[in-house]
Amino acid sequence: MIAMKNHPKTYLFLVSIFSFLAMLPLLAKAEDSIQRGKYLATAGDCISCHTAPGGTPFAGGLKMKTPFGFLVTPNITPDKETGIGSWNKDDFFRALHDGINKKDQDLYPAMPFTSYTKVSREDVDAIYDYLRTLKPVSNAVKVNQLYFPFNIRSSMMVWRELFFTPGFFKPDPTQSAAWNRGAYLVEGLEHCSECHSPRNLMGAIEPSKAFTGAVIDNWYALNLSSNLTTGLGKWSTEDIANYLKNGKYPGKTSALGPMEQVVHNSTRHLSESDLLAMATYLKTIPANSSLHGREKKVDTTKIDGLSLYVANCSGCHQSSGRGIKGVIPPLAGNPVVMAPNASNIIKVIIRGITARDGYIMMPSFASRLTDEEIVEIANYVRTSWGNSASANVTNAMVKNIRANPGL
Repeated sequence: MIAMKNHPKTYLFLVSIFSFLAMLPLLAKAEDSIQRGKYLATAGDCISCHTAPGGTPFAGGLKMKTPFGFLVTPNITPDKETGIGSWNKDDFFRALHDGINKKDQDLYPAMPFTSYTKVSREDVDAIYDYLRTLKPVSNAVKVNQLYFPFNIRSSMMVWRELFFTPGFFKPDPTQSAAWNRGAYLVEGLEHCSECHSPRNLMGAIEPSKAFTGAVIDNWYALNLSSNLTTGLGKWSTEDIANYLKNGKYPGKTSALGPMEQVVHNSTRHLSESDLLAMATYLKTIPANSSLHGREKKVDTTKIDGLSLYVANCSGCHQSSGRGIKGVIPPLAGNPVVMAPNASNIIKVIIRGITARDGYIMMPSFASRLTDEEIVEIANYVRTSWGNSASANVTNAMVKNIRANPGL
């Protein structure tokens, strides 16, 4: 090597070759992630919703009608100004898993984050890697065109509390690998229940009726349960897989409307093993829905606290108590909020706090809230979003702190 250093050009050439060879495994891994991400994005049918009629794929602009007005799908090409070019992997994962965008806004459930939350971090990262390879397209989109008051994002706070629980898909050890793969796709990436399930007046899926069929865009999305008359009870696993591949059940039916688009853009591109896995899972959905019993249990004792939190706190501390990074501290996971003795959180609500450590000041709510309302809010934040403190705030504690400013 010393001798070669006497020949700079040869030395530099060899260093370049060795550096290139060392990078090959990393380049191959990155390419594998991109190709897998493309497959997963296809499984998630991202292109169908994020492409306007006649528009550039993934550049957004599709107008989606809801009972509450219109939403227009955003641009997800890597354009930095109008797309997701400024998003990192954490931003992208947060949108799919938690339903929160880079602007720290709650997403509306027309974006099926209630299903995508089940997708693994590894798969979400792969989709991100693929989307980053798309050609950036400048296409500014005004997403929120809902009617008042639904166009106010804070209205999603109550919706999320009632109907959304983030969490990854958990395999069932009593079922086969094929069944678990099918469940992961059907209930996660493919988000089948989002179209094939009736919704309540607040636009959330009715868990006891999931997969039992629903009207979407004036088309009827068929019953996917094992109902022998209206569902897939008489279909074989192969029948279902072939339908997903070709959009046809010979002699019986063919895909129409939105389902025709799903087959064209998504399911026909999936592997035979994945299609059979989906069919395996779908064949086990009972006639009264596979989601029966999974409806989120709402603690009715917290409803007043939730309402008061939305009205007084959510504008700054956001839904799920996440705060605003570097500006407003989070309440979720905050040691002050979860302390065994609740005096500190009561004092903060009553007295407010001055600006510190980059965080803005919090005003006093002493004149705005009654003792009982402070009790409700304090106990709500101490027991929500994974906070494990006891709901042990009482009227007597609040009265005592109000009456003794020096405490």
